[in-house]
Amino acid sequence: MPRTFTVAVVGATGAVGQEMIRVLEQRRFPVGEIRLLASPRSAGRKARFAGREIAVSALGPDSFRGVEIALFSAGSSISKEFCPLAAAAGAVCVDNTSAFRMDPAVPLVVPEVNPHRIREHQGIIANPNCSTIQMVVALKPIHDLAGIKRIVVTTFQAVSGAGARAMAELESETSAVLGRKTFLRDIFPHQIAFNAIPQIPQKDAFDGQGNTVEELKMVNETRKILEAPGIGVSATCVRVPVLRAHSESVNVETERKLTAAAAREALRSAQGVAVVDDPDHQLYPLATLAACKDAVYVGRIREDHSVPNGLCLWVVADNLLKGAALNAVQIAEHLI
Repeated sequence: MPRTFTVAVVGATGAVGQEMIRVLEQRRFPVGEIRLLASPRSAGRKARFAGREIAVSALGPDSFRGVEIALFSAGSSISKEFCPLAAAAGAVCVDNTSAFRMDPAVPLVVPEVNPHRIREHQGIIANPNCSTIQMVVALKPIHDLAGIKRIVVTTFQAVSGAGARAMAELESETSAVLGRKTFLRDIFPHQIAFNAIPQIPQKDAFDGQGNTVEELKMVNETRKILEAPGIGVSATCVRVPVLRAHSESVNVETERKLTAAAAREALRSAQGVAVVDDPDHQLYPLATLAACKDAVYVGRIREDHSVPNGLCLWVVADNLLKGAALNAVQIAEHLI
């Protein structure tokens, strides 16, 4: 019989945790036993996996005995406390939080971009930020062909990146605004319905230079994943009233000339990429197209004539899937 694995999902009741459970089943990951772990207040809740209802258990120091792969998506503080415990118990942790991403000893992995880093793990592998993942998947073929010198990216990020409560807040606030009713928001600092908020995360302060945490993640993680510390990265991250799938306007300057046609051809053959690029017929990536899909969609591929070697791209992907759960499960697939 083929070998199976004992897998734990930490944060199993959250938006990403629920997607991890679904992706494990959808991709027929060889799960022998699955442990669904969450906070004590979520203990006892049920989730379905492979036709069975499984009770969620409270996360504790002894939760990882016998676990071989642990997928974490329960917040940085939880990962910092429990990933080392899980690794010490013999599990390999794939962590979806920012806790270990910039640790030099921890691989930061997107399987389509730098799968060779997986073998370097010492019990913990970091899953990058959602907006970084989709961008580097699209840029890897261009970087390989022409070498990227500089990236300027503006993101248009779905509210699901802030969790299930943020999705509920968008829906409720939209109804309130349309009904001209007062709405008491809890998640976002400003109205998100029919608006755009240039601050992610929504409650973090800006640094001394005016950058948000999300913007700095895109700078630092991109350099680490592409193994190119000299790449210039400028990011502006914006929350928009979309439920699922982040969109990004990406401008790159390359070391060598790469035509739009050559970039388009390279992207068509790239792993994990779907090119949708026929603007004459109004065909280009949309959040509604990418939602609940696995691929990173790329379109509006054109040359930027303001610089000698410039390209512009429009990149869209489901932030809960490729931006989180799917990428984590793909790492686990490489592990086994």
